[in-house]
Amino acid sequence: MDHEAFPGPLGETVAGLSLVDHHAHGALRGAVDRPTFESMITEGPRPHSAGTAFDSQVGFAIRRWCAPLLDLPAHAPPDEYWARRSELGQEEVNRRLLGAAGTATYLIETGYLGDAVLTPEEHAEVSGAAAREVVRLETVAEGLLGQVDSGRDFVAEYPSVLEEASRLAVGTKSIIAYRAGFDVDPQRPDDAEVVQVVDRLFGAASGAVRVADPVLLRYLLWCGVDRGLPLQLHSGYGDPDLDLHRANPLLLMPWLRQVEPTGVPVMLLHNYPYHREAGYLAQMFDNVYFDVGLGLFYSGSQSVQIVAESLEVAPFTKQLYSSDAWGPSELHLLGAQLWRRAISRVVGQWVHDGEWALGDAERVLHLIGHENARRVYRL
Repeated sequence: MDHEAFPGPLGETVAGLSLVDHHAHGALRGAVDRPTFESMITEGPRPHSAGTAFDSQVGFAIRRWCAPLLDLPAHAPPDEYWARRSELGQEEVNRRLLGAAGTATYLIETGYLGDAVLTPEEHAEVSGAAAREVVRLETVAEGLLGQVDSGRDFVAEYPSVLEEASRLAVGTKSIIAYRAGFDVDPQRPDDAEVVQVVDRLFGAASGAVRVADPVLLRYLLWCGVDRGLPLQLHSGYGDPDLDLHRANPLLLMPWLRQVEPTGVPVMLLHNYPYHREAGYLAQMFDNVYFDVGLGLFYSGSQSVQIVAESLEVAPFTKQLYSSDAWGPSELHLLGAQLWRRAISRVVGQWVHDGEWALGDAERVLHLIGHENARRVYRL
């Protein structure tokens, strides 16, 4: 990667970093139409009725950083970008953009619309990077609920089914923030309570059972703790089915006080606009780590400020890089590109001003870029 793309005293170091993207999803498996693509570059559920999704920070960033990789000038108009993207085809777009990201290892969470995106193995082959799996607790549970007939059977089988599903995985993940919010009872529910909830769900369901009951979600969360792998939790910004104020990670403090003695790493994902709160939790709790994830590509040129704020109070040994890219490989590329540019500008300015030594700055970049992830996930 060309170090001249990253100005300041850290340009060469930043360009040479082999990133570990500790939370991502697979790139698109096949071509989609333009309205679908535009819906995929926003957290909204559908294309905007007012204008185009390209009229946003992420849209401008795609035209700036992805267009040249598709043989277009930087800032190519959206119509030209889409025409060239369609001409090349999804496979070639994936090859070019993933190959240019400079990511050495992807930790791929496979629980969301897996048929639409590449598997970890396929993603690794296209990107030329390594890939390991992270297993979603709710997806495993919903699969088991389609196979058992009672709450008692579910409680008896879920821990072993989860263990088998995550046998080769490096972590687990929960989306309790989406389904119930963090402001739930932090206690581990007893088995009888879970059995009652599951039986009630079976009685009310006319088809597949969706895990959304707070008691059941708490049970899965504690099973994730019991599994012992790093446990990822979506926090902050997300789709409109999420109540954002209930996804503030500060609401997890009663639960974190109970989990900390287990030593199980809790990985707070994304966090925007609560990334400062996540940094505080990483300072307060020995087992809490965080990233700024999808806040990077959605904020585009403003990602510099988000990275600066993420470096305020949290120990540098508790921060990781992630993209949270799903689908369009533009997002995998932008996550890496914008993080590199932001951290080189922020930390490079501190070096320039004499507030940080160059050696310390380079060490912190390596910690956040890959060393912390390798240590925590035992890669």
